[in-house]
Amino acid sequence: MPSQLVLQEKAAEVEEISELFRRYKVVGVASLQKVRASQLQELKKKLAKEAHIRVAKNTLVKRALENVKEKPDLKKLEKYLTGPNVFLFTDMNPFKLASLLEKSKVRMFAKAGDVASFDVIVPAGNTGQPPGPIISQLNAVGLPTRIESGSVWITKDTLVARKGEVISERLASVLSKLGIKAVEAGLTLKVAYDNGLLIEGEQLVIKVDETKKQLENAHAEAFKLSIGIAYPTKENIQVLLQIAYQEAYVLSLGAAIPTKETIKDLIRKAYMEMLSLSMRIPNLEGEPKQA
Repeated sequence: MPSQLVLQEKAAEVEEISELFRRYKVVGVASLQKVRASQLQELKKKLAKEAHIRVAKNTLVKRALENVKEKPDLKKLEKYLTGPNVFLFTDMNPFKLASLLEKSKVRMFAKAGDVASFDVIVPAGNTGQPPGPIISQLNAVGLPTRIESGSVWITKDTLVARKGEVISERLASVLSKLGIKAVEAGLTLKVAYDNGLLIEGEQLVIKVDETKKQLENAHAEAFKLSIGIAYPTKENIQVLLQIAYQEAYVLSLGAAIPTKETIKDLIRKAYMEMLSLSMRIPNLEGEPKQA
């Protein structure tokens, strides 16, 4: 009887998950590794109005995927169902979802075997540690030191681990003593399903400053091109009119076409040409007549 109840509960859970797949346009799959229960609860509260967050066994999710015949592309999610996962069901833009998850991460002290979440740089300065075994510990991980005013100082900014590198037990101990947190805990999307399209984790990461700079450069190049080919838009029409006015003005001066805009410059130009010409013609009035 208990086993029958378990089967019924699993069947009901599969049906619930199937209904979530049907209801929402976007499904995110994130790893639960090194995610604290308190963080997950906080995230559920934060996204309560925008996303349904569900922890489920991969076997049950696979069965649910089989049930959703109307969305055959969902089956592609199966390859990402490894390890413990949390599933996020939403109608939110998947890039916005990935950004919210990234902002919800917290930094933590690394343990031996953890992977650095970013380039870990130990800054130069006073460690606050008295001379002793700490010197050899710092030197062992590549940190240059000196003793000053009874404290151990690090003499220059030093990169001790690159993003993606495994942190050794020795380095984890040193970073902890220096108060440097080298890993981030939180949810990172493995993949997002967006109404038939699969977007993998790396593709969901938007570097805002870099993207903004790229858009600014693209806008500048497009503006320059539109000016070069005289293609009018609401952004460039004023500049195009100014260019056209200047070119028409120069042309009318060159062709000596009088207008209310050019007449003063034409008279000034004629006067200057007259002066130049008069300086080149010899004064014949004072010269004797030729026999």
